[in-house]
Amino acid sequence: MSVSNHLLTDDQMRQFISRGYLLLRTDFPKEFHETLNAKLSEVMEKEGNPGNNILPRLREVNEVFRHPVIHGALSSILGQNYMVHPHRHCHFTYPGRKVQGWHRDSYWGHQKVRNHHNWWAMIFYYPHAVDRQMGPSGILPGTQYYTRRAGDDTEQPVYMEGAQGTFALLHYDLWHRGEANLSQQTRAMMKFQFVRMDAPTTPAWNNQQADWVEVNGTAVDHNELWAHQWRWHRGGNGAESKGVSAPGGEADLPALAEQLASSYEPKGVDAGYRLATRGEAAIPFLAKALTSGNVTAARNAGYGLSAVGRAAQADLLRALHHETEEARMHAAFALGELGKDAADVAEDLAQATTDQSVLVRRTAVEALGLVKEPADALVPALVDGLTDEDGQVRFTAALSLQRLGAAAAAAVPALQAALRDENRYVRANAVDALLRIGAPEALHIAIDYLSAHRWCPTTTPENLF
Repeated sequence: MSVSNHLLTDDQMRQFISRGYLLLRTDFPKEFHETLNAKLSEVMEKEGNPGNNILPRLREVNEVFRHPVIHGALSSILGQNYMVHPHRHCHFTYPGRKVQGWHRDSYWGHQKVRNHHNWWAMIFYYPHAVDRQMGPSGILPGTQYYTRRAGDDTEQPVYMEGAQGTFALLHYDLWHRGEANLSQQTRAMMKFQFVRMDAPTTPAWNNQQADWVEVNGTAVDHNELWAHQWRWHRGGNGAESKGVSAPGGEADLPALAEQLASSYEPKGVDAGYRLATRGEAAIPFLAKALTSGNVTAARNAGYGLSAVGRAAQADLLRALHHETEEARMHAAFALGELGKDAADVAEDLAQATTDQSVLVRRTAVEALGLVKEPADALVPALVDGLTDEDGQVRFTAALSLQRLGAAAAAAVPALQAALRDENRYVRANAVDALLRIGAPEALHIAIDYLSAHRWCPTTTPENLF
């Protein structure tokens, strides 16, 4: 089956952008899922949770991500060049397990500025049928854009029930939880994460409509925000942003700017994107909020300024040197979201990787991987990031070097040293960066490392030789 025949449709993309999830079905025979579930149960019982080693331990799982339906959906959301994240996990929900609290997954730390653009995604895979009694995963549709739960009647949970072989594709930041298992059966779910390497330049899905079509009937109307995401996925940039309806005048800009600090997050987030549709007229209001010292206003202003596009670059650059941590962090974030449009301030972003604030350093090293050029300004800063005292800075620096690919060739010695890092994800990102650099020396180092760390899927406590 051709992957091109299994790319997402416009309707599916609209659902993912607005609701944050899709349910997918493949044509694997039921015996495939039954066999995989039996093997997983045996591994869990005899050996414990394989955690990150689930792919080599259960080789059949690799077939799942080669399936055109799965690969087509991931390619539609993340582009063809996406990366399978080194973290993966088996969730076994035993009978009697209590309900989890609503949460969003960590980026190996919860203090990262969350990307509204789809840079990350995850898949929940259920190898057996799941009903409400078994405690399926619950999600809160549309909440991927919020740092906190709204906690009101706009939250309408959806439960990942379905037949064996159900796949749930989720925006990484969607609020979710495992429900209570009231049955007498163990519920199994395998979770995998995926990361986008490049900003979109053209639509990666089966796109037929150029313009966003309003989504109605949702508890919260974020059509301005969703329209921006649609344009971004089609390869547009913030400078092209226009409202779903014709932008209004300037009289309401002060009122919208006040909403950036709203304690009701849907209103504050929406205000950022509605201001962005006014273009350059909104920049002074957004810039003032960014440097206000108000954490909420600064965050929403950062999203708004990134949506305005290149015209906001000068104000973002000034904020990158502001006295408040929030301003510097969200300015670095917004410049990263501008991508190559921020290439002429790459040196300033590189300097931000030495900021006294770890939050700013984490954000800056990620931004460098999104800006991508010029490499001679970015790579030395990312090499230094590989030795930062903070594990998340090192992890993200290695991820950014992955995104630079062959342009990061000068980082090969530093990446080789990072293969000895105490953090498993720094090591994993370092070896993947070497593979994406692709030069003979880099490939030799990566293959030598992978050969030494080869996992034998048939070696178990009961079968050692």
